[in-house]
Amino acid sequence: MRPQNDTGATEQPQYGLQLMDDRPPGSSEERRVDAEIAETPGSGRCWQCSSWPCSSRAQQEAEKKAPCPGLGMFYMLLSAFLFSVAALFVKKVQDIHAVEISAFRCVFQMLIIIPCLIYRKTGFIGPKDQRIFLILRGVLGSVSMILIYYAYQSTSLADATVITFSCPVFTSIFACIFLKERYSLWDAVFTVFTLTGVILIVRPPFLFGSSVEETDRDYSVHLKGTFAALAHTVFAAVTLVVLRKMGKSVDYILSIWYYVVVGLMECVTVLFILGEWSLPRCGLDRLFLVLIGIFGLGGQVFLTKAIQIEKAGLVALMKTLEVVFAFIFQITFFNKVPSWWTVGGSLCVIASSTGAAIRKWYQSSH
Repeated sequence: MRPQNDTGATEQPQYGLQLMDDRPPGSSEERRVDAEIAETPGSGRCWQCSSWPCSSRAQQEAEKKAPCPGLGMFYMLLSAFLFSVAALFVKKVQDIHAVEISAFRCVFQMLIIIPCLIYRKTGFIGPKDQRIFLILRGVLGSVSMILIYYAYQSTSLADATVITFSCPVFTSIFACIFLKERYSLWDAVFTVFTLTGVILIVRPPFLFGSSVEETDRDYSVHLKGTFAALAHTVFAAVTLVVLRKMGKSVDYILSIWYYVVVGLMECVTVLFILGEWSLPRCGLDRLFLVLIGIFGLGGQVFLTKAIQIEKAGLVALMKTLEVVFAFIFQITFFNKVPSWWTVGGSLCVIASSTGAAIRKWYQSSH
């Protein structure tokens, strides 16, 4: 006798394959399959939220990738401090030519860059269509480095540092000429402010009279140092235009590699011509040379990291801290208080670079 259901109808036996699963949702079999899927690497399905892909995992990964608030500003603070300390060491080493200091820095940085290139697997030559720009970046960058080291040795630390902040003005001019970028009225205003600040720092006799030369016995050396710093900003501006031309097609480690290799060859050639090669006699000078290379590379690395995670306007504003460190180091280690001309010129240059940074920041946020 066949069994009957609750309605009295005779229950029919089921033959063949079962086409539909009558098990309720959340049965043990479904939970087992979901658990296997969730444990599968890269499946993206989560046992917590049963969503596809997992929303909680995506949120955790986003939080993990998000940079810490203020981390870029901290990197920029470290970069400004390391660059200022390296400049202080250059100023301390007075018995070695600026070209030789640049050569030692290239050697120490090369020893650090080579393992980085091997680890990142970027190669040592670079893309074929970018090699001419890489070589040009190395030549211009090394000349800029030699000039600023000569400026540190010839003039005050504060004057040389302040003049270097006129670099954005020349960069905008060269970018307008070579890259056809727009040169606005605000750029012209910032240029006037910067040139005014540089004139106050240089104090040329044809504008300030012969009393300047009588007051400052080493005025000729000071004049050479300030012009070297100004030439440094020009070469640095052209270098930035070349880097902007290459864009992201070249790894920044490879760019630094060309900078140290071409710079070393250039420094050795100049030293051979001048006959200025001499090993440092004092052990403290040797230590300073090592620290110049380490601190200089550290400043470049933290500057690059700051640019990667922070807006360019904020990075430019934080970079002005180098002037503050330069004034502090000059008063502390050399017992030389900057003149009012230097303070006034510094305010003009800093106002120009700060205004340009705020303008770029405003344009990027709107």
